[in-house]
Amino acid sequence: MYYIALFFVNLISKLPFCVLYIISDFLYLIVYYVVGYRKEVVRLNLQNSFPEKTSEERKKIERDFYRHFCDLILEGIKLQSISRKEMALRMKYIDYEPAIAHYAEGRSVMLLTSHFGNWEWLSSFSMHLPKDKPVYQVYKQQKDHVADRIVDKLRRRFGAENIEMSSFYRSLIQMKREGRLGMFGMLSDQSPRLNSIHYWTELLNQETAMIDGTEQIARKFNYPVYYCDVKKIKRGYYTCTLSPIATEPKETSEHEITEKYARLLEQTIEEQPPFWLWSHKRWKHKKSEIV
Repeated sequence: MYYIALFFVNLISKLPFCVLYIISDFLYLIVYYVVGYRKEVVRLNLQNSFPEKTSEERKKIERDFYRHFCDLILEGIKLQSISRKEMALRMKYIDYEPAIAHYAEGRSVMLLTSHFGNWEWLSSFSMHLPKDKPVYQVYKQQKDHVADRIVDKLRRRFGAENIEMSSFYRSLIQMKREGRLGMFGMLSDQSPRLNSIHYWTELLNQETAMIDGTEQIARKFNYPVYYCDVKKIKRGYYTCTLSPIATEPKETSEHEITEKYARLLEQTIEEQPPFWLWSHKRWKHKKSEIV
């Protein structure tokens, strides 16, 4: 089954972007008007996040989100065959040199990212890094074994490595013991498990539980933390600016890094609302559940 799926991924990925976006436009009609994929979740999230906006304004964000969501599916498949040259034109990185400079200090770097813009294309950052110090993408293994193998393959296309979340800390210790450095990409905008919630803040007008694992690791090892501020320039073109959150994490107070990340993420979303993953059940936990 894996090789059959991979065959079709290869086939679709070789199509030019103009054809992929025609397919995406058709897919949008199916996903939005026929299937209505998680439409209730999206609408509730938008209503609670932007109560000041009119229903028409929220409806426009909703439609634009689904168009972008369908683009993401095809752009993700395109990872299989897109050239390094074209990827460098379509995914540009800004102000990343200070982050790389920490390698000379013998320190790895934590990258706080989110489900914004095209997070799958962020694996291409390894093209700008030393081959022995790439991006290590920390991920949660998917339940579907075939899909997990394909996504793993796509994310490694430009030299990035993948570390499953459950083995991340062990891998981190081993790399430190062996003197290996890298940049660890952490998708930190998900809803944490109920039993691992240690910090709450307000995000988009809602009481929000935050994942603070990155901060705990950064403070323990004094690994600098940078925020990946992604912007969608136009269809199929993105930028990612690396902004320092804490270059000396051991000097920060508890939850300071997590709070700074929340504020930066909020600003990113408010600037370009359609390009965040609104179909995610981000606010499924309430503070009242914690006893």
